[in-house]
Amino acid sequence: MRRRRPVLACIVLVVIAALALLFALLAGSVSLSPAEVWRGLSGEAGMASALVNDLRLPRALTAFATGGLLALAGALMQVLLRNPLADPYILGVSGGAAVFALLAIMLGLGSLWVDVGAFGGAMLTTLIVFSLSRGRGGWVPLRLLLTGVVLAAGFSAIISLMLALSPDASLRGMLFWLMGDLSFATRPGPRLLLLAAAVLAGLAVARPLNVLARGDLQASALGVAVRPLRVGIYLASSLITAVAVTTAGSIGFVGLVVPHLVRLATGQDHRLLLPAAALAGGSLLVVADTLARTVVAPRQLPVGALTALLGVPLFLLLISRQRAAR
Repeated sequence: MRRRRPVLACIVLVVIAALALLFALLAGSVSLSPAEVWRGLSGEAGMASALVNDLRLPRALTAFATGGLLALAGALMQVLLRNPLADPYILGVSGGAAVFALLAIMLGLGSLWVDVGAFGGAMLTTLIVFSLSRGRGGWVPLRLLLTGVVLAAGFSAIISLMLALSPDASLRGMLFWLMGDLSFATRPGPRLLLLAAAVLAGLAVARPLNVLARGDLQASALGVAVRPLRVGIYLASSLITAVAVTTAGSIGFVGLVVPHLVRLATGQDHRLLLPAAALAGGSLLVVADTLARTVVAPRQLPVGALTALLGVPLFLLLISRQRAAR
């Protein structure tokens, strides 16, 4: 029965993901019936087809890919640092992306330059953190964590100054980017391919990840190349975080909460944990983004604020359950 439970949890997550995508297609400032959604997906001309194929479906798929990437990066970071509070933004990747993206918005540059700035800032931060965290004895997780936290604090101060000095015309766009925005999500294909590739790559090293989660000494004793594996985890999680931040801005709590919740259902085996985290993170962000564009329609809320509102009570519930279990 215990062996069947993780597999059953993954099946349930697949069903939840399908329902979340269906909810995203049905809901909006103009509600659609399931029959209208089906006609739109089948290619019939009309308003339903335009809403589904041009607006809602690309945005929902982009939200799913972004949420899956953030949850996957969170699961990898928690193994890398052996810290349950680790998430994709803890190493300053989001802060570096935000500084360069907000600079592009301040200068009035187009969305392409905002994306280029966000991705470039995220990868530059990755290089800086990785370079500064190397000591005489090699690269160490504690130094990596401390370097990332300090850089994140510095980026936060720079962002505050930029917001204080920015013109009123660009301030709203900067705030929405900081709180997460999927309004301009129109190309889900590359993100979905990256998510699939990241999950497959994670499955390929799932067994070493299971051993690494128990400690470096035990992993080395069992023949795991600890240092190359850690470097690979760091670079992979930083890359997929950079893509997620570039796509939707700073969206918190998905990478922190989702891996914890998934572990309760599937256990610690990364062969199930990684795909389950991708499914759960994608579903959560699809639901949050759908609520963000429907709760006060036709106005839209920043999706990052809703993920925080959903994530805080879930995380507190998780902490209270773990305390009761102990």
